[in-house]
Amino acid sequence: MITNILLAAEGETKNPLLPADYDLVWSSVVFVILLTFFWFRVLPNFKKTLDERTEAIEGRLASAERAQAEVAEKTAEIEKAQENSRAEASEIREQARAEGVAILTELKELANQEAARITATAKAQIEAERQAALVSLRAEVGALAIDLASQVVGASLKNDKVATGVVDSFLSELESSDVPAKAKGKAKK
Repeated sequence: MITNILLAAEGETKNPLLPADYDLVWSSVVFVILLTFFWFRVLPNFKKTLDERTEAIEGRLASAERAQAEVAEKTAEIEKAQENSRAEASEIREQARAEGVAILTELKELANQEAARITATAKAQIEAERQAALVSLRAEVGALAIDLASQVVGASLKNDKVATGVVDSFLSELESSDVPAKAKGKAKK
């Protein structure tokens, strides 16, 4: 290369930065061949590959948009179902509360009825025991009265018919005199 520069310096004075004419021609020929090769062979394949990628990307985008729309639709359906479920659960809770109140009212009524029945049974039992006590007391008071009367009168009142008649008349008189005293006591209260 140095020799070329020296030879060029001896002969004609050419600009060393400019290539020779034959280099320009051969470079142009190679450039045109490469340009043609790239234009007809490489560029169509490159465009085809880019178009395929573009279509694939657009297809994926379209499928993604469809999937997103489906997801949005399913989400809306799920939210609607959840709202329906909440409303149904609320309705069930209200029914359960109403049933609970009804059951509670029914149980209170049954308890009141049972208490009234027990009270009535107790009153009947007390009345029966009172009647039994009165009968027993009458018999004892009658026996005591007869013994006392026998001792006072000195006669024998052991005859059952006579003794029973005397005791019954005595107790009747006692009860009739006791009823006005009870009425006066109640009136004072």
